[in-house]
Amino acid sequence: MPNWLTVIFIVLAAVAVVLVVLYFVGRKLQRRQGEQAQAIENAKQVISMLIIDKKKLKAAESGLPKVAVDSIPKYLRWNKLPIVKARVGARVMNLVADKSVFDALPVGKEVKVEISGIYITGIKSVRGGSIEPTKKQKKAREKEKAKAEKVKTK
Repeated sequence: MPNWLTVIFIVLAAVAVVLVVLYFVGRKLQRRQGEQAQAIENAKQVISMLIIDKKKLKAAESGLPKVAVDSIPKYLRWNKLPIVKARVGARVMNLVADKSVFDALPVGKEVKVEISGIYITGIKSVRGGSIEPTKKQKKAREKEKAKAEKVKTK
């Protein structure tokens, strides 16, 4: 067998091994993500709160409890989190919001939100108005409509 065929065979075998490993790791991560989503869904509550401020901050600067900051993986600590400062009852709290919820939260208004621990997962209603989509959300919807029209025409 020629030398170049041996090299190609070894490279293909290595690629196959890597793909098999990635498949099993992906399945494990997908199962873990499903379990976490179920836990969030089970712990969800609807709470009324006044949104004071919202910013994207690093975990160390966010004012979150030390336990929450320590639970963030080290490779994600430099990422900025969508932090919402809100008054819940008589307490002022810092909460982490879902990215889509963060864009839609109005500052200075009372909002009913779905919350799981310190994580805001959804908006139910806004007192004194409706939830208006942001410019980013409008552009994303327009792009989705354009893609859908392209698919229909093909």
